[in-house]
Amino acid sequence: MEELLAAVLVCLLAVPILGFLGSYTRRVRAQLAVHKIGDPAVAHRALIDNADDFSDRPVGIFPVSLATWRDGEPNENVTTVSYGRHWSALRCNLTADILHPTRLASLAPLQQEAARALVARLSGAGAEVADVREHITAAVFALVAQLCFGEDAAVDDVRAMGSMIRGFLFAAGELSPRFDGSALSKLLNWRGLRGITGMIRRQGELYLPLIEARRGRRPRLPLCAGGGIPVHPYVDSLLDLRVPDDGEGNALRTLRDGELVGLVLEFLGAGMGSVSACLEWTLAHLIDQPEVQDKLRREIIAAEGSGQSLRSMPYLDAVVLESLRMHPPVPFIMRGAHGEGAKAIIGGTAAVVPADGLRVLFNLGDIGRDNKTWTDPDRFRPERFLAGGEAEDIGPSPGPKEIRMMPFGAGHRHCPGMNMGMLNIKCFLAPLVREFEWAPSAEDCSNGVDMTEVDGFLKLMKKPLSACVTRTH
Repeated sequence: MEELLAAVLVCLLAVPILGFLGSYTRRVRAQLAVHKIGDPAVAHRALIDNADDFSDRPVGIFPVSLATWRDGEPNENVTTVSYGRHWSALRCNLTADILHPTRLASLAPLQQEAARALVARLSGAGAEVADVREHITAAVFALVAQLCFGEDAAVDDVRAMGSMIRGFLFAAGELSPRFDGSALSKLLNWRGLRGITGMIRRQGELYLPLIEARRGRRPRLPLCAGGGIPVHPYVDSLLDLRVPDDGEGNALRTLRDGELVGLVLEFLGAGMGSVSACLEWTLAHLIDQPEVQDKLRREIIAAEGSGQSLRSMPYLDAVVLESLRMHPPVPFIMRGAHGEGAKAIIGGTAAVVPADGLRVLFNLGDIGRDNKTWTDPDRFRPERFLAGGEAEDIGPSPGPKEIRMMPFGAGHRHCPGMNMGMLNIKCFLAPLVREFEWAPSAEDCSNGVDMTEVDGFLKLMKKPLSACVTRTH
C-alpha cells in the first residue's frame, strides 16, 4: 500500500515538474534557435545590405562563451568581443601594421625561408609521406609564430606551442557543433570545456614569458629591418595598444594578461589553421587531377624564370580560389543579428527578435557550391576563375553586388587576415608544386584520394592526406 501511495505521489509531482521543464525547454530553444543560411542571395542581403545589423557575435556560443564564462580576467579577442569601440580598437590594431597591404611585401623573406624549410622537411621524409598535414602545419606555424613573437621564440617553444594549438583546434572542433551556450550545454560538455580551459592556461604559461621578453626589449627591432617597410611582431602592437576602459567615459587602459593570451591564441590559431587547411585540400586535388598539377607547375617555372612574382601567376591564383570555394577553411560563421535587417531575414515585421539578437549561421560550404550560382559546383575546375570563365571577376572577398563565395566571411567582421592568408598559401604552394611531383600514396592508388570533409572548427579532410612525393629535378 505504501509503495502504491509513493508511486502516486511521484506521478502527481512529476506532472507539474515535467510541465515546467517542457515550458522552460521551449523558451530556451526559442532563444537559442539558429537560423541557417546557405543561399548566396540571402547572405548578401544580410551581410552586405544590412551589414550593421549583422555585425555582432551571438552571446553564449563557443568561443564567445569561453571568453566570458571563466572566472577572473577576461580573454576577449577580435573574434569574441562585442561589436563596438573595444572591437574597433582590436581590429584596427591588427590591420594597421602586420596585416596592412603595404607591409605584406616586407614579409617575403620570412615566407620564402619558411617555404624552403618545408621543402627540406619533405625531402627528408622519403618518397612516401604518411601525413602531409603534419609537415604543413609545422612549417606554417613556425612562420606565424615568428610574425607574432619575432625572434624571441626558441625552436622548442615553437614546437610546444604548435602542438598545443593543434590540440586546441581539434578539441574546439569537437565541441562547437554541440555547444549552444545554455547551462545544460555547459554541463553536458563540461569535460571538453575543462580541457580547453586547461589548454589555454598551459598556452598562457608559454606565451607570457615571450610577451615579457618583448616588453622588456628596448628598442624592439622589426621583423624585416632591411628592405621594404619595417614590420613589428604582433605582440609589440598589443603591448602598445590602449583599449576603452570597462567603465564609462573615454578612459583607456592597457591590455590585461588574459586578453594578451587570448589575442595571441587567436592570431596563432587562425594564421596556422586556415592556411594549412587550404594547402592540404589544394594538394589533394592536384594529386587527384595530375593535369592541373602539370599546368600549374609549368606556369610557376615559366613565371619564376622571367622574374615574375606570385601576383603574376593567374593559374596559381585560380587554383587557390577554386580550393577555397569548395573547401572554405572555416565551414560556417555565426552572427548575432538585430534590428530591421534581422526581421527581414526571418520573415518581416511580424518576426520576433530576442533582446540579445538572433543567432544566424552562414554555411560557407553551401554558398560556395550553390548550383544556381556555379556550373558543376562539386567539380574542381580552376579554369572557371581565368579570363573568360564564369568567375573571372570573383575573388576571396565578396563584391558589393553579389556573394558567390566568401571563404573569409563578409561584412564588417570579415577575416582581417585574408590578404596575408592568400599570400601565405601561394608562397608555400608554389615551391611545393615546383619542387615535387605529387601522386597518390600506395594506399590511395586504387580508390583515389578520400575527399570526405569534416566540419569542426576548421573544414578538414577526414583522412589526413598522404602522398608519394618525388623531386622534379
